[in-house]
Amino acid sequence: MRINPGEVSDVKTQFIEKIADNMNYFGVSTSVGRVLGIIYMQREPMTLDELSTETGMSKTRMSQVVREMIDYNIAERVFKKGVRKDLYQVEQDYYQTFVSLFTSTWQKAINKSKHFEKRLQTQLEMLHKERELTKEEEKTVNEILIEIREWMDYYDWIIRLVDFFESGEVFKHVPKKKM
Repeated sequence: MRINPGEVSDVKTQFIEKIADNMNYFGVSTSVGRVLGIIYMQREPMTLDELSTETGMSKTRMSQVVREMIDYNIAERVFKKGVRKDLYQVEQDYYQTFVSLFTSTWQKAINKSKHFEKRLQTQLEMLHKERELTKEEEKTVNEILIEIREWMDYYDWIIRLVDFFESGEVFKHVPKKKM
């Protein structure tokens, strides 16, 4: 029995959509997931024009999606001799894609939160120095300062977790399944 090329294409499309769905479960837009799946299934770098044609998205939107993928650290621009347009490729290892996606997301969240916590801590310390606080106000300020320190310890733990993932140490404890 011969395989119909259309059936293979349908299966490939279903696989790409499943990648997009999975990425959405992890908090990433389906557009990013779909483009990741398309490049992954292509098995070679693609241009923005090729991706626009494949997805039906405008080149401007495609550029935004690819930029987002680069920010997530799940795609990169590559050079190919003789090709004048930018080419983009994705990691072919699902495990590494997962690590890159989550560690970049965690790092962004930590950086944003740390900045807020530091600003709040400075604000409270200034308030403590510049004003005479009632015992109740001083108690509240001290409680908040303790809470901020606990949050900073939590951020430190996440940074160490990111390092654990990025170093590949995680795979010594939770090994990849061998095929």
